[in-house]
Amino acid sequence: MKNLIESQRRYFNSNATKPVEFRIDKLKQLKKLLSDNQSDLIGAINNDYGKSRFETILTELFVVFDDIDTAIEHLEVWAAKKKVDTNMLNAPSIGYIMPEPLGISLIIGPWNYPYQLSLAPLVAAIAAGCTTILKPSELTVHSSGLLAKLLNENFEPEYIAVVEGGIPVITALLEEKFDKIFFTGSVPVGKIVYQAAAKHLTPVTLELGGKSPVIIMPDCDLLLTVQRLTWGKFLNSGQTCIAPDYVYVHKKIETAFLDELYKEIEKRNYSLENGNYVQIINERNLNRIVGMLNQNKITYGGKIEAERRYISPTVMTDVTWNDEIMQDEIFGPVLPILTAFTDLDEVIDSIKERPKPLALYLFTADEEVKEKVLSEISFGGGCVNDTIMHISNGALPFGGVGNSGIGSYHGEEGFKSFSHYKSIMEKPLTPEPDIKYSPYTEEKIKIMESLIS
Repeated sequence: MKNLIESQRRYFNSNATKPVEFRIDKLKQLKKLLSDNQSDLIGAINNDYGKSRFETILTELFVVFDDIDTAIEHLEVWAAKKKVDTNMLNAPSIGYIMPEPLGISLIIGPWNYPYQLSLAPLVAAIAAGCTTILKPSELTVHSSGLLAKLLNENFEPEYIAVVEGGIPVITALLEEKFDKIFFTGSVPVGKIVYQAAAKHLTPVTLELGGKSPVIIMPDCDLLLTVQRLTWGKFLNSGQTCIAPDYVYVHKKIETAFLDELYKEIEKRNYSLENGNYVQIINERNLNRIVGMLNQNKITYGGKIEAERRYISPTVMTDVTWNDEIMQDEIFGPVLPILTAFTDLDEVIDSIKERPKPLALYLFTADEEVKEKVLSEISFGGGCVNDTIMHISNGALPFGGVGNSGIGSYHGEEGFKSFSHYKSIMEKPLTPEPDIKYSPYTEEKIKIMESLIS
C-alpha cells in the first residue's frame, strides 16, 4: 500500500496529470475500454447477482458514459481560471480562481451498483487531474475482478490502480494519507471512514443512505404515480440507496392506491428469469431483510426462496414508526405503507424529526404543496412526480445531507469534489496609494472610516 501510494504521489508531483489534454485523453481511453468490454461487464454483474443486460446498461453504464461525455465536453471551461471582481481596497489589481487537483484520491465503491458508483467518482477524479486508488466491493466478486483486470492492465498503477479485498484492505488503506477520500456505502462505515480521514485532515465525500420517503397527495395522477413508484422501489430488488423506502399516502386515495399498486406489481411480473429483478446480494442481507418483516402486516408478496437469495416484491400496510421495518434503511424489495394521513403538516413534522434522507419523492400537481414540501424538508435530492431518475441527470448534483452524506458529484460537481479552488490576487508592478502603510495618520483613518460607512 505504502509503495503504491508513494508512487502515485511521485507521479502526481511530476505534474503529468495536470494538462487538460492529458485528462481528456484518459477519459476517452476509459470510455473506449468500457465500450470494448461491455459484454464482459454485463456478464460479470449477471454472475454476481443476476442483473440483466438492459438494467446494466440503464443503471450502470449509461450514467458513467454520460459523465464521461459531459466531462470531455466541458473540461476546458471547468479547469480554466475564472476572473472575479476586485474591490476598491485592492485596486488596481485583478483577482482570479484557479482550480487545481487535490492530489492522491481513494475511492471506495459499494456492491449495489458496482460499476456506476465506482466509475462515476473515478471519472470525476480523472477530470480534476487526480491520481486514484479504487477499492471496489468484495461482495460483487466477478464485477470487482473484471474492473481490476481492465483498469490495472490499461492504466499505469502510479496513475490509476484497483486494489481488491475486504475489511483488512480497507483498514490498511485508511491508515495512509490521501488528499481526497470518496466513499459510497452505509452510514456506520461512513463514520469509520470519516474518523480515519480526520487523522490526516483529508477532505471526504460520503455518499450514504437513509430512509427516503414518498408522499402521495390526493390530486396525483394515480396510475402514473403507482407505475413510477413501483419501478423505483423494485429496481435492483430495492437495493438502491435512493430507493423509495416508505410511503405516506393520503387517506382519500388509500384504497384506490393499494388496489393499483398490487395490479402494477402483478403486471410487471417481477422474477429472476424475466430480467427485471435481481438476487439479494448475499445470505446475510437476505436474512437481515427477512428479520424486518411482520407477517401480520404483509398484504402482498412475502415469498422467500433462501437458496436463490430471492424475496418477492412485498407490501406491508398499516405500518407505524414502531415497526421493525421502520428502524433502518430497508435496502430490499419491501415497501411499507404507513397509516394513511390527512394532515400534510403532520407528515412533514414526522420526516423532520428523523435523520435527513438521501432522497424524497412527492406526487402532486399542487404548486403550493410542492413549494411547502420542498422548502420545509431537508433531503439530499429527489423528484416531483417520479422516483430515482434525478441521478441520471448529470446537471443535477447528487449527494446527501446530514446523516445521508457529505458533498456531491456528477458533472461539474464531481470535478469540484476532487479539486481545490485556489484564490489569487495579482497586482501590477506600479506605485499604489500608501494608505495601508504606516504611519496611520488621522487623514488615513478618516478615509478608512468613509470606506466602511
